[in-house]
Order: sequence, then structure tokens, then C-alpha cells
Amino acid sequence: MNIMYEPIGIIHTGMKEREGTPIQSTFGSEHRGRVELYEQYVEGLCDLDGFSHAYLLFHFHKSSGFSLKVRPFLDETERGVFATRAPRRPNPIGLSIVTILGIEGNTVNFSGVDILDGTPLLDIKPYIGDFDTRGDIRTGWAEPAIKNNQRRHADDRFSE
Repeated sequence: MNIMYEPIGIIHTGMKEREGTPIQSTFGSEHRGRVELYEQYVEGLCDLDGFSHAYLLFHFHKSSGFSLKVRPFLDETERGVFATRAPRRPNPIGLSIVTILGIEGNTVNFSGVDILDGTPLLDIKPYIGDFDTRGDIRTGWAEPAIKNNQRRHADDRFSE
């Protein structure tokens, strides 16, 4: 089976290099970005302005190849890639929750940037707290790493 996706737009940010980019959108709240949706998809933005947050699904365009074991940014121990949010994945698909600041024409302005400039956008989905928030969660290896680690920005560990 061959699955192919076409980008629906481009994500523009001030992040030009992986190194120094926030490792999650919650750590990039002071950074701004914008989605430039391709014209044929603009009608799909109707009613998105009623939401405060959205998921951006995108292609890790600077990532090549993958590793099934990686050292995630929050840890020095090798972990299974599916237990991490590392960019070197079999299908290099990224996911960020951003804060919608406004929509003008084909442009969605947002904050919460953890995405490199020029990243191809695959989809936008509204964040709905009643659907997306879960109680009684476990965060595995990441729990102590989050509590004890002050690393909030990417280093060079996933560079070519």
C-alpha cells in the first residue's frame, strides 16, 4: 500500500535551524508563526476562528531516515521512537498544539512555535478540551525527565 499526502500550506516561523528551537509548543509560547494555506483550501478555515487552539499536523521536512531507538531531548537514555516525540520517525509527521491569534484570508497567525520555517502543513484540526483532555494519565519515562530537566530547546542530536 502506498499512501501519499499533499501539503495544504506552509508554516512560517522565525525558527531557521533545529538547534535552539523549542522542543514542544508549550515551551515556544512567546514565539509567533503563521500558516499560509494554499488558496484552494481557504474555505476550510470557515469557523476555525471560534477556537482558541488548533492542532497543526506537518511533515518534518528537515528529517531524513529514521531510528527505532532514539535519545529524546528530555533524556540521555535511548528510548523506542514511538515512546518519544523525536522527529526521526518512519513517517516523519509532526503534531503541535498552537494558540490561534487570528485568521486573515489564507493566513492563520498563532503562538506556541516549535516548528521550523518552511515546514509543509498536512492538516489543521481544532483542539476541543472536552474531547482532547484526558484524566488519569501516565507519562512513562518522561515524567521524571520533565520534572528534573530544564532543557526546553532542541540541540543537535537529530541533525544529519
